[in-house]
Amino acid sequence: MGLEADRGLLGRTSTAERVAGVLRTRVSEGYFLPGVRLSEQDIGSALGVSRNTLREAFRLLTHERLLVHELNRGVFVRVPSVEDVRDIYRVRKIIECAAVRDVTEKPAAYEKIASTVSDGDRAAKQAQWQDLGTANIRFHAELAALTGSERIVELMQALAAELRLVFHVMADPRRFHERYLPRNHEILDVLATGDGIRTAEMLAIYLDDAEAQLVEAYAELSGLAETR
Repeated sequence: MGLEADRGLLGRTSTAERVAGVLRTRVSEGYFLPGVRLSEQDIGSALGVSRNTLREAFRLLTHERLLVHELNRGVFVRVPSVEDVRDIYRVRKIIECAAVRDVTEKPAAYEKIASTVSDGDRAAKQAQWQDLGTANIRFHAELAALTGSERIVELMQALAAELRLVFHVMADPRRFHERYLPRNHEILDVLATGDGIRTAEMLAIYLDDAEAQLVEAYAELSGLAETR
């Protein structure tokens, strides 16, 4: 079948996927900011991988809308658009609301979900607003995981990295993240009662509000750019 010639691709692709995972995590943690150019030499040396492997990892992350390749300039962390914001939240509302809607009793994963809210409380007390954002992303990921679907978990991981890029649009992360912490507690309390329908309703309003706030932030940013 001629597949022997492709044997060398297996190890490289596997390594490329692992490298992509590392870089995806770094984007999610805010290590790489939107618009930053990624140096093949620096990243390849740091991770100890070949240029071909790194380029394959870049290609995978470009497909996930985290990176963008600019001809004759290199690879950059993507700057999400307002259309991206709307699309991300469209997907989130479909997944997360469906995940909690079928809940009829306190979920077995309740304590795991609650721990993300506790992490958010600690971050807020220490004024660690980026950490609060991370805890908030994990809270929503755990809600989506109630579906029991590995594919949805993987999709939410990709969305989490995109969300981190979107959140960097906010000049003041506290302004965005802090207001949703009490609402996380409210959703958690209703979820504990097993009222999935009410939880889904609250979550839909929550996500609508977050989307509107981010769209407004993009509009403000666009207005500032036009005045320069």
